[in-house]
Amino acid sequence: MRFVFEKLREGKYDRLRIERGDTVEEIACPKIGGIPHDMVHFAVEHVMQGQGFLRRVAGGERLSFRMAPDATSDQMERLVEVMQADAISGFPPASDMIDMYRVTCDARGVAPYPVTQSDIAALREEMARLGELWAAVPAGETLALEFEH
Repeated sequence: MRFVFEKLREGKYDRLRIERGDTVEEIACPKIGGIPHDMVHFAVEHVMQGQGFLRRVAGGERLSFRMAPDATSDQMERLVEVMQADAISGFPPASDMIDMYRVTCDARGVAPYPVTQSDIAALREEMARLGELWAAVPAGETLALEFEH
C-alpha cells in the first residue's frame, strides 16, 4: 500500500493516489501551507499508530471524504485538526495543543486519546520531516509514503 502525493502546479488542491496492488484510487488533497492536509493524516497516524482515515483506507475501506463514524478514527481526525492548527499558529506550547485537542474532542463528543507532550513533540518532528521532503518535490512530481508495519 502506497500513498502517492502529487504536487499540482496550480489551484487549491494537490492530489493523493492510494495504490493497492492493481487498484488505484485518488482524491483531491487540500493545500494548507507546509504539507497537504492528507499528509497531516499520514503523520498523525504514523506516529500515533492510530486507525484514522488513511489506515482505514489501507485496511480496505473505499477512499471517501465521508466514512462511517469510528471512535479511534474520530480521535485521530481531531488530532489531525489540532496538529494542522499547530503548524499554522507557530507551535505554541505542547500543553496548549493538548488542551485544544481535549476541547475539540469534547465539542464533537469524542473521547480524547491520551496525548502527551512527548506525542506532540514526535508529531511536530514527523510533520517537519515530511515538510522537508515535500518542499523538495517539484510541481508536477510526487512523493510516495508507506506505513511501516
